Amino acid sequence: MSDLSALSTGYQHILVQLAHLQHRQQDIEAEMNDPDANLPTVKLTGLAKEHGRLQRMLAPYLEYTQLQKQVADLKDMVASTDPEMAAMATTELAELGPKLDAKIEQIVDAFLAADELGVDALILEIRAGTGGDEAALFARDLAEMYRRYADRRGWTYEVMDFSPSDLGGFREIIINISGPGAWATLDMEAGGHRVQRVPATEASGRIHTSAATVAVMPEADESIISINPSEVREDVSRAGGPGGQNVNKVESAVQLTHLPTGITVRIRDERSQHKNRDKAWRILRARVFEHFDAQRRAHRVAQRKQMMGSGDRNERIRTYSFPQSRCTDHRLNENFPLEKILSGDMDDLLTAIQKRIRHDRLANLTIA
Repeated sequence: MSDLSALSTGYQHILVQLAHLQHRQQDIEAEMNDPDANLPTVKLTGLAKEHGRLQRMLAPYLEYTQLQKQVADLKDMVASTDPEMAAMATTELAELGPKLDAKIEQIVDAFLAADELGVDALILEIRAGTGGDEAALFARDLAEMYRRYADRRGWTYEVMDFSPSDLGGFREIIINISGPGAWATLDMEAGGHRVQRVPATEASGRIHTSAATVAVMPEADESIISINPSEVREDVSRAGGPGGQNVNKVESAVQLTHLPTGITVRIRDERSQHKNRDKAWRILRARVFEHFDAQRRAHRVAQRKQMMGSGDRNERIRTYSFPQSRCTDHRLNENFPLEKILSGDMDDLLTAIQKRIRHDRLANLTIA
């Protein structure tokens, strides 16, 4: 694979784009190191963030170019009139081949996952859909499935807010999951999830179909998005609901409204008003970030519709069939063992989705 002309069109496109990005990184370094530039702090901070992002993306590419140089040098040695040197170079060349192949695959993965670089936390919102109490119980099952998967990956799982149903399910639950690769892995979980089973309250044994929706947003910290506090209205009230007398008597519930967009977040989970305010701001930043990131989102949705469907809230992406003991992902059109998936053992499923995305993205790339 050391010869660019031997690579697929998609791979060639990526290498060409990375060469352009390397020039951009060099331009940024020159601008930041220019003593006469006198850059404002805001401009300098923006350049530093862009430089850091490019550095992460370009790391495997720079290693690849070094390997290419070694290959070129060894090929010159193979052509040497010294038999011993030519034989040594031939041996080293054979060893470098697999390393070069592995590095180009790493480059492709880094390039295709550029949107996810540096994002290790997400907000997961699960809402019960059609099906009443059974849908709320299913929403609880989904939350538990993601908790078990997060435990397997060593990620942090934090329930930020929830609205319980009468039978112990969730009408809505908001979760924060953080850890290396969390956003890149769970991003494609957004969409409609459907369950087919006999509800515990069904005396006749009839199978019901219920649904829940999952929304996934990157958790945007203050370094990514800054919200002017003067554009946010805060209202406090008594939390109400379960939690004892303190919850009902103290004004601990916090509602934030982002005035320019009308986005509203209300948190009442904690007894502490301070903790509820902190959680509300984290969710608000994620929602406002997603709102204003329309161009990127539109591009990603267009790609997903081409490849695997949009993955939006209204699209059914998966069915959990208890009578058939199988979990069907409709984007892959493949079945997986139901008990395994619900227990949080989701690696085979999520890896298959990521491979499909990678394959289809590459197929859609052309030389600019």
